[in-house]
Amino acid sequence: MRKSLLRITFRQLQIFRAVCTSLSYSRAAEEMALSQPAVSLQIRQLEELLGQPLFDYVGKKLYLTAAAETLLKAGEDIFARLDSLDMQLADLRGTLQGQLSLAVESSAKYFTPHLFAAFRQQHPEVSLQLTVVNHAQAIKRLSVNRDDLLIMSQVPQDMALEFLPFLNNPIVAVARPDHPLCQQPALTLQDLTGWPLLVREQGSGTRKACEEYCHQKRAHFAQSMELGSLEAQREAVLAGLGLALLPRHAVSMELGGGRLCELPVQELPLYRSWCVVHPRNKRLSPVAQAFIGFIRSERALIDRLGARFSGAAPTPG
Repeated sequence: MRKSLLRITFRQLQIFRAVCTSLSYSRAAEEMALSQPAVSLQIRQLEELLGQPLFDYVGKKLYLTAAAETLLKAGEDIFARLDSLDMQLADLRGTLQGQLSLAVESSAKYFTPHLFAAFRQQHPEVSLQLTVVNHAQAIKRLSVNRDDLLIMSQVPQDMALEFLPFLNNPIVAVARPDHPLCQQPALTLQDLTGWPLLVREQGSGTRKACEEYCHQKRAHFAQSMELGSLEAQREAVLAGLGLALLPRHAVSMELGGGRLCELPVQELPLYRSWCVVHPRNKRLSPVAQAFIGFIRSERALIDRLGARFSGAAPTPG
């Protein structure tokens, strides 16, 4: 090992990770409570120790170099081992302590805090770091081993991953209650195509699933409008700009309160499963192991939780 690598500090790795996450020196400085020149200095020192540049500027945008990608993955491994050490020491004291670093796809963010709250009733000394991402960002984070665990649907088949399905993710068609289609007793996907469809940004897992399904059913929408978040998509439906295919979990309050109408489409809901995912052969922390164990053993509780968000009757038992 080069001696220069032994001079890398944990603080430098923390600052470097903040720059990678935000792709901005100024935002990383704010996160780390440092000045921007201090962040720049630490990155320059890291580059000198590595003997390679870590970032490229193209226009005004920051990009990670191959060396940065490699360092980021190594840094995440180091921090994960330290977290695991802390948890193992707590385990020796007879308690489960530590933080669960959990990334979730955006439409899972509604039920995940409730899922974690149920887990925390059993392990009150565990805290949560929750990051909300779209499907493309989730895959990126898996590739660099960024999180303890990740909750997503449509698990990629071309990556070495372990995954555990645990809850249905029903996707339904919604409109404003005064929309003409809400008066129809039964519809097909084809019946919807004469109206504008409000879709998520490229990289969204829900968008990908819906596009594939509509293509399979030969339902082609002539008009569409792209919105950058699930919340914007939902508000655009409420504003009367069009229809949307949305996870029922994400609009349960609006459906229950009568602000949105679920259209009676014969081919829907489109069901996908939420899965808890991690890279195969990843060394899981005690907290991550306990969370997976909780999901395996508490299926009835999770079904009841899912029913609260889907509007369905919970499974008996």
